[in-house]
Amino acid sequence: MMPYFETHGGERGPHMLMVHGFLSSRSQWRVNLPALKRVAHPVLLELLGHGRSPAPENPEPYAVASYIAAFEAIRSEVGAERWVVCGQSFGAGLAIQYAIERPDRVMGVIFTNSISALSPKDDPERAKVQAERMEQVQHGGKGALEALRIHPRHAKRFPEDIKAEMVADAERIAPEGIIRSMQLTSPDLSIAHRLGEVRVPSLLVNGIWEKRFQPMRAKVAAEMPGVRIVDLEGGHSINIEAALGFDAAVTEFIAGLDG
Repeated sequence: MMPYFETHGGERGPHMLMVHGFLSSRSQWRVNLPALKRVAHPVLLELLGHGRSPAPENPEPYAVASYIAAFEAIRSEVGAERWVVCGQSFGAGLAIQYAIERPDRVMGVIFTNSISALSPKDDPERAKVQAERMEQVQHGGKGALEALRIHPRHAKRFPEDIKAEMVADAERIAPEGIIRSMQLTSPDLSIAHRLGEVRVPSLLVNGIWEKRFQPMRAKVAAEMPGVRIVDLEGGHSINIEAALGFDAAVTEFIAGLDG
């Protein structure tokens, strides 16, 4: 079953698949669209169980390999021979793995702070946190989701209109889809052991206020071939918290790909 996606025609440049993070939606990118449409044709995807995407009972669509196949189907549908992929948080692991598996179809990969992507594979601490979250959601449903710190209603540095839209989209979240994402997608999101396999141009836009991520930023710098890193004042959702800096970094990156 395919995730929901929508295209936003730009003025020029490549198509760019944009994949949001956990408990977010297409609204993650709303503030960036005016700038990015000047250099690309954004394609906004919503993760299964999020926003307008379905929450299938069948476990297969939640597998990372199934997401990669879905990305390929969307690329073909929008008519892009090659494109740029951009992942935020949870979406970063999917975007980078897609770039590793299909470098023939990916011009470049952009990503932001992502604990899920850069934590060691089979990290027991992360597995414990995920198990606790799953139990909370299984028993508490949407109320438990809203209590999680990563829910958009707790954001403190978002423009009010963007936050309101993200909270409204979060009302669409299917708890059962979130549980399946934690069970079936999260365990395979880590690319910490595969950084050296990235063979396409790459850009990390790093929110320096997220202290937990900074050792992971150092690992990316040391192990991902040729990566460009732009450090900005902001936290986990750096594309919203420092939108102008994020837009400038992505614009310059895409211009370099055109060159």
